[in-house]
Amino acid sequence: MTEPSKKAILCPHCGKLVSRDEARCPHCGADRPGARWKAIARLGGANLESQIISTLIAVNVGMYLLSLLLYGASLNFLNPMMALSPSSRSLLLLGASGTIPIDRLGNWWSLVSAGYLHGSLLHIVFNMIAIKHLGTLTLQAYGSSRMILIYTLANVAGYAASYLAGVRFTIGASAAICGLIGAMLYYGKSRGGLFGEALFKQVSGWLVGLFIIGLMPNINNWGHGAGILCGIALGFLLGYPERRPDGFLHKAGAALCILVTLLVLIQSVASGIWYRIFG
Repeated sequence: MTEPSKKAILCPHCGKLVSRDEARCPHCGADRPGARWKAIARLGGANLESQIISTLIAVNVGMYLLSLLLYGASLNFLNPMMALSPSSRSLLLLGASGTIPIDRLGNWWSLVSAGYLHGSLLHIVFNMIAIKHLGTLTLQAYGSSRMILIYTLANVAGYAASYLAGVRFTIGASAAICGLIGAMLYYGKSRGGLFGEALFKQVSGWLVGLFIIGLMPNINNWGHGAGILCGIALGFLLGYPERRPDGFLHKAGAALCILVTLLVLIQSVASGIWYRIFG
């Protein structure tokens, strides 16, 4: 007789214990969770997921360093909020958003690029810490495809709302980060139980921090609020793997987000360097 332990596996979609011979996962409904090719694909996906957060941070840091190099930076270390701040011209060329870049220059693509620019050393350090923490939680809860969708669409929603509210000039990853916060708030409440409630309380702590930061001058609260609402909505619409396995639309949508973001950032970097040299 075959030992039961040898036939038990972790479902590659939801990570719960199932029998290798199950035709369908009883937890998430995935077909043939014990198929060997799915286990191999899952290993490849795990490597991919481990790179998403580090890639996001690397792109943000790279754009920040380029913004410092184009037209120099403020060295006002007496004011930590302004230390190592790129010039407004650098930020405009690289894709800052708001009514000035969009209405005067027609830079609608800045709804994407602005989320990868930062205004000071403290600004980018804080946001990268948030991406590391909240991005990891969101990856674990939603998987890579849905996390990319949430991050990208919340970023665009935040800057679209800022534009409609009349914000003149704005940058930062905060809108996308707020999307992660919103999605995790939804996940915690939807999942419920001790784990869900603990996660909800943990993520709610970020809301307290956002409220305090929002009391400071020159903070784009429109972007923060729209990002959170978009994250909650996407958490509901996209679902999470424990209740709905990844489908074609999740993966295709994530691939489209990556492609659009890549093209926008290449264009912004190329135009920024071009105008710095020949402008």
